[in-house]
Amino acid sequence: MSETHTITLVTEDGKEERFACPDDVDILAAADAAEITIPAVCRKGTCGSCRGRCKQGDYELRSFSDGVLSEADRERDEVLLCQTFPKGPLTIEVPVDHAQLVAGPAPEFTCQVVANEALGGAVRRLSLKALPDEAGTLNSSFEPGQFMELQIPGTEATRAYSLANAPNWEGELEFLIRLQPSGLFSSWLDEKANPGDTLRSRGPKGRFTIKEGSLAPRRFVAGGTGVAPMLSMLRQMSEFQETHDTRLYFGLNTEEEIFAMSELDELAASLPNLSVEVCIWRPGPDWQGFSGSPVDALREDLVSDLAKGTVPEVYLCGPPGMVNAALATIDEVGLPYENVFSERFVAN
Repeated sequence: MSETHTITLVTEDGKEERFACPDDVDILAAADAAEITIPAVCRKGTCGSCRGRCKQGDYELRSFSDGVLSEADRERDEVLLCQTFPKGPLTIEVPVDHAQLVAGPAPEFTCQVVANEALGGAVRRLSLKALPDEAGTLNSSFEPGQFMELQIPGTEATRAYSLANAPNWEGELEFLIRLQPSGLFSSWLDEKANPGDTLRSRGPKGRFTIKEGSLAPRRFVAGGTGVAPMLSMLRQMSEFQETHDTRLYFGLNTEEEIFAMSELDELAASLPNLSVEVCIWRPGPDWQGFSGSPVDALREDLVSDLAKGTVPEVYLCGPPGMVNAALATIDEVGLPYENVFSERFVAN
């Protein structure tokens, strides 16, 4: 017979929200039933967007994709709320403010395709324009680092992509999307998407955002299209003329995969304290840049930073393997965990 337990969510701003959860229901589903909004996308343990950290209580963590939750994550009692079932009362820290928990579902709105451009390396830039709702309101505001869910036209399926442009009042949304073989969204983007087409969007979602009010140096580590939220953050930094010591490590497998270099060159020109290191994992004989992963490049600079007494913030976005390797390196060199912010993605 099922027992019901009290779940206490503790938000980033120190507030609490409580709700009941039967032991045969996952935490995310019980929160939904209590009209509490926890950021989530796949709801089946493959995307990692509904992460939390269990501070107190016993639970069962069920199946999830390799790399989404590392062994080190589990040792810190990090969990995926869509796969966590209570065995008693639980207290869980969630990476959102209280206002987001009680704000209700993320807005849904219609977008129009403005451009679908090839950037190189099988990456497309999808530019969208949010359309006003019936009251004439644009519901497309976001923070740098957040993502949107885009519905594939003609289906009920959605995919989540990080925004690459800075926040704006015009409803402009930009995404950098790598085409995946036989991918549903990739096939639509490659074969059907044209300017003027429309699709539904839901968001923004996610709390992979810049730490406000901090003057610490910033280190951005991106794998492939994980550079998209970094571009959004850096573009806002450029608009605000922020002067943080900033480095971007941009990892790709080969030189043939390089994309968005004109955008990065433009940012480097507008942010004098920004340095960009393109890191190629399998370089050709003529490659003159950094050979290795962005984690390798980060390690070198972190060791130097910490030796000088500099304690930077590190922002990670890319495939789970890259993010987990970076977290292991960060732990090894001794950077405080609270200075690390990450977003993993899984290709669809």
